[in-house]
Amino acid sequence: MKKILLIEDDISIAELQRDYLEINKFRVDIQHSGDEGLQHALQGHYDLIILDIMLPGVNGFEICKQIRAVKNIPILFVSAKKEDIDKIRGLGLGADDYITKPFSPGELVARVKAHIERYERLAGKQTQTNTIFVHGITIDKSARKVYIDQEETPFTTKEFDLLVFLVMHPNQVLSKEQLYEKIWGLESAADVSTVTVHIRKIRGKIEGDPAQPKFLETVWGAGYRFNV
Repeated sequence: MKKILLIEDDISIAELQRDYLEINKFRVDIQHSGDEGLQHALQGHYDLIILDIMLPGVNGFEICKQIRAVKNIPILFVSAKKEDIDKIRGLGLGADDYITKPFSPGELVARVKAHIERYERLAGKQTQTNTIFVHGITIDKSARKVYIDQEETPFTTKEFDLLVFLVMHPNQVLSKEQLYEKIWGLESAADVSTVTVHIRKIRGKIEGDPAQPKFLETVWGAGYRFNV
């Protein structure tokens, strides 16, 4: 059964969409705030996301931007904002479709089915699960390869594991101890300072100016954060 994340602050509209989707054999997870919606979108596993624009907390445009930075799944905007500039912006941020309210529930279901089928046909579930796209970086988890602006860049085993872990936890501050335990393990003979060394090496490969990193940021006294 395909799983849908629905981020919509209007309870009645959210319930209507959920009912029609569930009748058509979809599982639906509803979130009514932008903050909670973004958290579920980044941490959960969904086949498609339906997204409003005007939300309490983080707005739909920002949610779309952050999802698209790390996940290649269908995103559909459903919004009362009918202006062309909003549609252009939403699609420009990586959304796959834009439906204006009021809408036909049947049309919504048809578009959801079409986009999921298209993604599975073109990319396949394996590709969606094992390939990450962020800031011009493509990470092929299956092949353990990294491409910077479409050119393959060599990464050591630990550099690769550390980069993947950071990217899979976007905008979160992770301490050296957390990273050390996750990547090297408590049984390792390495020292926690090796995290700093590997961070420096990764920056040298992914940052335009490693001395002033934009993506892999140091949060002084706390750890590191991968910004999306």
